[in-house]
Amino acid sequence: MDRMSFLSFLLLCLTSVANGNKANKHKPWIETEYQGIVMENDNTVLLNPPLFALDKDAPLHYAGEICGFRVHNGPTGSSSVQFEAVVLDRSTGEGLVRSKEPLDCESQREHSFTIQAYDCGEGPDGANSKKSHKATVHVRVNDVNEFSPVFVERRYEASVPEGRLFDRIVRVEALDADCSPQYSQICFYDIITPSVPFVIDNDGNIKNTEPLDSKRQRVHTFWVTAFDCGKNRAQADAQVVVTVKPSCKPGWIGWSKRVEYTPGSGSIPLFPSLHLETCEETVWNIQATVELQTGHIGKGCDRDSYSDRSVRRLCGAVRGEVDLLPPPSPAANWTSALPTLPSSDSSLVFSFNGSTHVAVVPDSVAAAVSGDHFTLQLWMRRGGINTQPPTNQARGNHREEETIVCSTVKNGQSNDDSFSHYSLSVHGCRLSLFYWPDVSAARPVKFLWKLEQVCDSEWHHLSLSVQFPSVTLYVDGVTFDPALIHDNGVIPNPAPRQRLVIGACWETEDKQKDILNNTIPEGKDTGKYVGGYRGLLSGVTVRPGSVEPHSVVECLYACREGLDFGDLETLGSGMKVHVNPSQSVLVLEGDDIESFNRAVQQVTYRNSLRFATPGVRPLKLTTSLRCFNEESCLTLRQLEGYLVVLQPDAPQISLSGVGPHLARPAPEFEGPRGVPLFPELRIVCSLSHAVNTAAQGMEGGALMSDAVAHTLDGCEVQPLGEELNPEREELLVDMDALRERGLEIINTTAYIAITGAESISVYEDVLRSVRYRLAKGSARFERRFRLSCSEMNGRYTSNELTLEVNFLHSLDSLYHPSHLLASQQQFLHPSHHSGELSGHTLPNPHRNSVVPGAATVIIMVCVGFLVVMVIMGVFRIRSIHRRGEGARGGSKEDSGQWDDSALTIIVNPMESYESRMGISADTEGEGEEDEEVVESPDNANDDQRIIIKKEGRDGNPRRY
Repeated sequence: MDRMSFLSFLLLCLTSVANGNKANKHKPWIETEYQGIVMENDNTVLLNPPLFALDKDAPLHYAGEICGFRVHNGPTGSSSVQFEAVVLDRSTGEGLVRSKEPLDCESQREHSFTIQAYDCGEGPDGANSKKSHKATVHVRVNDVNEFSPVFVERRYEASVPEGRLFDRIVRVEALDADCSPQYSQICFYDIITPSVPFVIDNDGNIKNTEPLDSKRQRVHTFWVTAFDCGKNRAQADAQVVVTVKPSCKPGWIGWSKRVEYTPGSGSIPLFPSLHLETCEETVWNIQATVELQTGHIGKGCDRDSYSDRSVRRLCGAVRGEVDLLPPPSPAANWTSALPTLPSSDSSLVFSFNGSTHVAVVPDSVAAAVSGDHFTLQLWMRRGGINTQPPTNQARGNHREEETIVCSTVKNGQSNDDSFSHYSLSVHGCRLSLFYWPDVSAARPVKFLWKLEQVCDSEWHHLSLSVQFPSVTLYVDGVTFDPALIHDNGVIPNPAPRQRLVIGACWETEDKQKDILNNTIPEGKDTGKYVGGYRGLLSGVTVRPGSVEPHSVVECLYACREGLDFGDLETLGSGMKVHVNPSQSVLVLEGDDIESFNRAVQQVTYRNSLRFATPGVRPLKLTTSLRCFNEESCLTLRQLEGYLVVLQPDAPQISLSGVGPHLARPAPEFEGPRGVPLFPELRIVCSLSHAVNTAAQGMEGGALMSDAVAHTLDGCEVQPLGEELNPEREELLVDMDALRERGLEIINTTAYIAITGAESISVYEDVLRSVRYRLAKGSARFERRFRLSCSEMNGRYTSNELTLEVNFLHSLDSLYHPSHLLASQQQFLHPSHHSGELSGHTLPNPHRNSVVPGAATVIIMVCVGFLVVMVIMGVFRIRSIHRRGEGARGGSKEDSGQWDDSALTIIVNPMESYESRMGISADTEGEGEEDEEVVESPDNANDDQRIIIKKEGRDGNPRRY
């Protein structure tokens, strides 16, 4: 019976072992994402990284092997049908992805699907098999040059007058159906018909090489072909038919409808080959008007792409302006309810509907702009978008005034409670400033201007300099004198209390009572907003004090683009040129055709912005001719074209000079000034642009990078991970330097943002002064920061520079578990003392922990071992002492001899930790040592001795 029980138990154990071997405990593992490439004529997908599935159950049979891969649908739900995955090696998990059928790059260039690996389970039947997570596979189909160019038209026709050379007679165009840019682009065209007076360029433009004569040959017919960049020739050539017209037709010759402008080119001629053909008609006066339409760009033209505040700094405006319509923020929330519109010049545009859209400026801000000397500046566009005229007005009634700014503030110069009031309003095509120096005593004065700019629904810049009783108005940089009148009509009733409103004016309900008593009933301030403004406003600022200089006002308004004339000295006699202030209209007038043609070719477009706003600017050319015989004088139609400003080369803002690690002793961070984070920061801005290498005998294209002088408008320092703890750490910035340079700063626990348009050198100096300071005992083992800069209000950004700050802790401050352990540190070589662990990031499971947990365990074990050895030594000493007292016949010298045969071990409590941290152990104590036996001064008969060890290097004795 016992034997049968043993056999049953043995069988049960074998079965358990067998079942244990079959256990499939782990899932296979694959990468989360793969990138693949497959050629059109191949079905094998080359993956990066290669497809390998790993299983922690390896090398177990079945459970540690990969049996297959499953392909699942991608985002479109159809890509997985075209691909399959097979296992090449079950033991290594190597796989291969291939297409089931030939792929076509032209029909679909990219495919996405997911793949999943599964192991072989617990046996050959695949029972209890496990699947990996799903990985995304992106496959790109590489193109093969399988298509030839095809002309858009098989026949091209053109008619030209005889006797002239043309820049372009006709343009042919061919297309290629290949999907890749290499094979789908047309590299060049060629005229295959020999001996024809025409040439064709690589863009398909055909021009004549000699003047054409209709009498010699009226029609020219020739054939052209095209080649793609893979040197495939067009399937069929195209026929070009040019008809030479013998008759003369008056008009402009050489007009190019499209003109391209590359940002940074300065000034370019708009009509370099344009000339007027009058067909020998006698003309005694010619007038041509060139119009450049830029009303759809920003505030009427291409201006600086910085914010209004930054533009004021760039123009040298006096500091101290107060922004009445700032961007919404927790500190400036009175504009949060106003709708905003996008603007290409990085400014914030607010929309007002005349009723509900009103901004009430806080009293604290309104009090800062009091006084009778101030400068009010704003951008205005009447009407705006989505604004409807009021429908509740009776027929025949005039529309009420629309108030832009309405301000009632306390006079800061007087000791009494007197108030001043002013309001800027528009009414029809009139602009008025109502000014009341003292609501309770003085007589109000109204300044009135009649301006077409107020009612043309275009953007205009207004600058109102008030130095009462003198008022100066600048509209688009031009001065306008007012008609000074005393208002004899209805006088507004401003409440004698401080209130500043944008977009309307506040009117109290009890007007008569307010006028008589000049007070507001206690606890009552009820009324309504009247005279609501309908339109768009931007950049509304007030600067108290002296008025703004005219040069600054012109700079704030100045367009960076417009029409210009190349060289006035080349004008012939009798020629006149006039350009309007906004440089959008240029008028030429003269009486000589040849001089007039030369003058037209001198008309240029200029754009001084390095990063001009790309887009289309419509162009118009209107010509008026006057002849001696007015009845038969020529009439020319208006020419229309457009100027295309190309996309500017994006600048590369590079931050460098800061290593990825900054290691300093922890006490330096705890000092009063902290440690600078970016002491050697270097900022470089460059432009990368295409270079024509064909002229240099080189193949392909190249990029050239030019270092340029830029103006940054913001940098940000952000702690990564957790935000700064204000109780233990902070970032310090030189506030005096910021104020001196006019920069602004937002300092929070999440980031530091320094804003303002300034040069790179200024931002380098400011950022180099950013310091990181810690409170006492707050040093951790690492803290990471990220620095980035931008210009054009974030339109272009720099690289993100990441800095890891490491705090170096000395060993003396790290390890002091006991006096005994502290004494053992004397065994360490001097090079193993303070600073030995610099550069290492110690494991730190707790935020403020200093001693690593693993090192603590090792140290405690060593201390315990040392204590045991000391106790054993004490017992050994006492036993020897007893034996010495029992053996009276023995000599004193023999009885007092120290027996060190059982205690010759020197324990270094840091030895195991040093070996773990990769520090070589000090072997200095392994040499021969000299020992001296010194009698105890207290008891000469005592047999106890003190061992003194002399170090091999310094010879200084150490007691232990």
